Amino acid sequence: MFKVLVLLDTTTVLGELDWKTFPVNGWDAITEMDEQNRPIHTFQVCHVMEPNQNNWLRSGWIQRQAAQRVYVELRFTLRDCNSIPWVSGTCKETFNLFYLQTDEPLPGRTRFRSTDYAKVDTIAADESFTQTDLGDRVLRLNTEVREVGPVTKKGFYLAFQDVGACIALVSVKVFYKRCPSTLRNLAEFPETVPHMDSSSLVEVRGACVENAEERDTPKLYCGADGDWLVPLGRCICRIGHEEMDDHCRACKPGYFKAFAGNTKCSKCPQHSSSHDQAATICHCNKGFYRGVKDPSSMACTRPPSAPRNLVSLINDTALFLQWMPPINTGGRSDITYNVLCQRCDGGDGIVTQCEPCEPDLRFIPRPLGITGTSVAILDYAIYANYTFHVEAVNGVSGLGVAPRSLANVTVNTHQAGPAFLGIVRKDWTTHNSIALSWSEVEQPTSDIVDYEIKYHEKEQEQLIYSSTRTKSTSVVVTGLRPSTVYVFHVRARTSAGYTAFSPNFEFATAAEDIADQGQVLVVVTASVGGFSLLHTVMFLFVSYAPVPFSGIKTYVDPDTYEDPTQAVEEFAKEIDPSYICIDRVIGAGEFGEVCSGHLRIPGRKDIAVAIKTLKGGYMEEQRREFLREASIIGQFNNSNIIRLEGVVTKSELYMHLSTHLSYSNTFFPILSGRPVMIVVEYMENGALDAFLRTREGQFTVLQLVGMLRGIAVGMMYLSDMGYVHRDLAARNILVDENLVCKVSDFGMSRILEDDSESAYTASGGKIPIRWTAPEAIAYGKFSSASDVWSYAIVMWEVMSYGERPYWEMSNQDVILSIEEGYRLPAPIGCPMTLHQLMLHCWQKESSQRPSFNDMLSFLDKLIINPSSMLTLVNDALSFSDSPEEMPDYPLFISIGDWLDSIKMSQYKSNFLAAGYTTPDSIATMSIEDIKRIGVCLIGHQRRIISSIQSLRLQLHHIHQSGFQV
Repeated sequence: MFKVLVLLDTTTVLGELDWKTFPVNGWDAITEMDEQNRPIHTFQVCHVMEPNQNNWLRSGWIQRQAAQRVYVELRFTLRDCNSIPWVSGTCKETFNLFYLQTDEPLPGRTRFRSTDYAKVDTIAADESFTQTDLGDRVLRLNTEVREVGPVTKKGFYLAFQDVGACIALVSVKVFYKRCPSTLRNLAEFPETVPHMDSSSLVEVRGACVENAEERDTPKLYCGADGDWLVPLGRCICRIGHEEMDDHCRACKPGYFKAFAGNTKCSKCPQHSSSHDQAATICHCNKGFYRGVKDPSSMACTRPPSAPRNLVSLINDTALFLQWMPPINTGGRSDITYNVLCQRCDGGDGIVTQCEPCEPDLRFIPRPLGITGTSVAILDYAIYANYTFHVEAVNGVSGLGVAPRSLANVTVNTHQAGPAFLGIVRKDWTTHNSIALSWSEVEQPTSDIVDYEIKYHEKEQEQLIYSSTRTKSTSVVVTGLRPSTVYVFHVRARTSAGYTAFSPNFEFATAAEDIADQGQVLVVVTASVGGFSLLHTVMFLFVSYAPVPFSGIKTYVDPDTYEDPTQAVEEFAKEIDPSYICIDRVIGAGEFGEVCSGHLRIPGRKDIAVAIKTLKGGYMEEQRREFLREASIIGQFNNSNIIRLEGVVTKSELYMHLSTHLSYSNTFFPILSGRPVMIVVEYMENGALDAFLRTREGQFTVLQLVGMLRGIAVGMMYLSDMGYVHRDLAARNILVDENLVCKVSDFGMSRILEDDSESAYTASGGKIPIRWTAPEAIAYGKFSSASDVWSYAIVMWEVMSYGERPYWEMSNQDVILSIEEGYRLPAPIGCPMTLHQLMLHCWQKESSQRPSFNDMLSFLDKLIINPSSMLTLVNDALSFSDSPEEMPDYPLFISIGDWLDSIKMSQYKSNFLAAGYTTPDSIATMSIEDIKRIGVCLIGHQRRIISSIQSLRLQLHHIHQSGFQV
């Protein structure tokens, strides 16, 4: 609301007004006293009987002060001319308002010139009064307001011109408007005078109130009518202060506020306090601590007590330590364990000396920072005494003076049983096999039934054994990797049980080229015994020719043909165009339209087909590139790969269109020359991503897994053929009427050589960033493993019903996030086992990803045992006890770090204001909680709730998981 500043009000003037009249006998000044003995100044004129009246009344000089536009309020009465007898055309019912600007008052004897004055307006009465025959008056008071200006000089005069009316001017009020001082968004704004230009606004910058600071520059705009408009920017209360009645009040003792903002002060967390006002942090009570990375809103905690019930167990291969979490966790969930080892000499139960354990003792998963409650120890010495100390630590361990939280156990490895004392020897090796032998165990306690050989790669991070059995004292271990060191253990099985395993024996496979020479030597030696040299050479040639995939032919790259047309002739069947009936256009491809129709070959049942066409006026190079895809698809024969019916490349122009289809311009490209078409089977439900988006929530998890299985079957087929797709995405999966999913769109694909380690290197072109493995993005290296990465993205698309991977993140943000270790969280309702499979496929090292054969086996197990999919990520009712099987979720101690990692940092204040300040509190949030704190965009809601589900997995793993071998 505007503020009025009065420059003149005749009703408040106590003395004479000393207004001038021209001529002197025109206007009359009448001063009367009211009941409070205050003068009432009235000016009146009523020369209606005389024609050509020109009577002027001029005010005194009025200083404008700060005004740029002023307003004049007139209160007056005016008589109706019809009520005055004997007047003809001399009577008027209006008068005129004028003004004159000057920097100084006019001298007293200045001659009055009407031409000096500028007219403001002609004033007419809304209500006029009438005098009755008895002389009584029925007075009607009029009020009119007029705007004067802009005024630019120091003062001005008002003038009133009468041209023959009967009028009484009761009061004159002159004022101007200001935007009043105000408080907005914790900023103070002073009184402000509007600009003289009514169309412009005055920008006013506010000053933050005490104990507030600018977040964005606070501004208001003063309008011409004295009203504040368009508030911009704001101030926020500083740390230690909260907003209260448009001011920032200091936090009371027992409360704190660690960040600037307009939220309330928070009560001190548990085990902490503040004794002064305006506290920015609550200090921990004695014996309690806050970690370096703990937010100030987190309760103070203390180190945990010692682990409980530490026990040891020895079997034939490893020593196991297991324990229970401490009774008192110190109020924290970030407990880890350290295993400290000492080896003690002595016999008969008498320990003489202890020293640190040998450095080659292996701890699985590791000796320090264990998140589970068990550890396996390998390569320990037989007949030795070990003392193990298990220490529980958390984020505040080491900050106080409390003793270390240790549990102790002593282990005598005599318990491992009789040892296998044989010496294991390497007899020969190839690039993928090693021949071993050993001597029989002397004087076993009972007859030997057989021998067990366990082995693993020396450098592998996880302890994953393979094993084989033999009844003889030798074995050939096959299926090994070239140039790799393996660790072997051998033990004997008797009727009385097993012996202990032998010590470690390490042997390496040969490099591939050396292995080839070795095998040649073996074959040649064998051939000397009974084959001719010719037979030997033929045998070698057959043995070392490329081995085809079992039951599947090898893919041939069309680019290897000197004339690519030959590839089309070899792999694609030519179709007579008269057999093709086009029904309608269903889309547009890179080279032309895509139509649906029927293939009507005489003597066969009609087949629904999709027809890809080449635009008219094509170049020969475009024709070859267009047909390249047909020469690729034509090599495939799998129920989950789109089927090629044939091509049209050679026939003379002849086209049979459906009777209901007119020859529209749409088909001119087809009819403009020799028809060039690719004909494939028709998929009624179209692309998988669009199909799922229109049917969200309509399928069971088992149905979705069935769709994924079909895609895996198709991709395993392609991988076995040595073929890399490069553009695997839900948009390139087509769905038929029976929900069978088929891989399509082979435009970006390239051959994968027989060597499983090789990969295609891109020479340019666009890469679908959101679906592509990091090594393919960074180095252009495509392989079957990069297709596995893309397949896991397709899994995520299917389980989220066609959600866009990484939402609205830019491609650059996607690349950086993946490099930093971020992976897509599980979609809502996704089984935990499926998300674990996705994470396995998204491992940075391509060699560590599963194969399509592995994934197909995994999906088959899920389908056979649907109960394994009952545990959803958002439920997380039970989890694997093995940390090796759990995905490595990053633990975000800070709410800000967590939101930064999922690119949702704009909601930090929302979470903090609502009291969600720790991982445990975040893990309890539902979708309704997300909406309640102000996250309105559906995509943002889904991203946050999916990340919360992943966080629940991690917290549950920290609290409850153990390790089992």
